[in-house]
Formats: sequence, structure tokens, C-alpha cells
Amino acid sequence: MDTRELIHAEIEHLGQEQLNELYQLVKDFTRANRSDERPSLMARLKQITIDAPPDFATNLDQYVSGERRAE
Repeated sequence: MDTRELIHAEIEHLGQEQLNELYQLVKDFTRANRSDERPSLMARLKQITIDAPPDFATNLDQYVSGERRAE
């Protein structure tokens, strides 16, 4: 039996609600693995925003330890 047949055999035992969940997982998985739809690393990095005080980088250790708090 190949992998596709094994998957089909397992799917036969699922109810409708579980099939709906599985479908969403499969859909998300296939979209994430399509290189033409997946944004580049640089595009994803550009989406990162940091909301921190102006001295955050300088005093990172104090913020991490709790000595300072962002206001």
C-alpha cells in the first residue's frame, strides 16, 4: 500500500466534523508549501514590528529581568 492509500484508509473512519478539521489542515498545509504563494523571507521580516521604548535596545537586560518596565 502506498501513502495515499494509507491516508484514504484512515480517512474512512472519520466523522464529518473531523473531516472538516482535516480538510482545513490539508488546505493550510498545501498553501504553505506552494513556493509561488509563500512570501519570501525578506517580505515576512518586513512585517515584523517592535513596539518598545526608545531605550529598549540599550537596557534590554533590565527589561528582561524586570528592573525596568515599558510605560
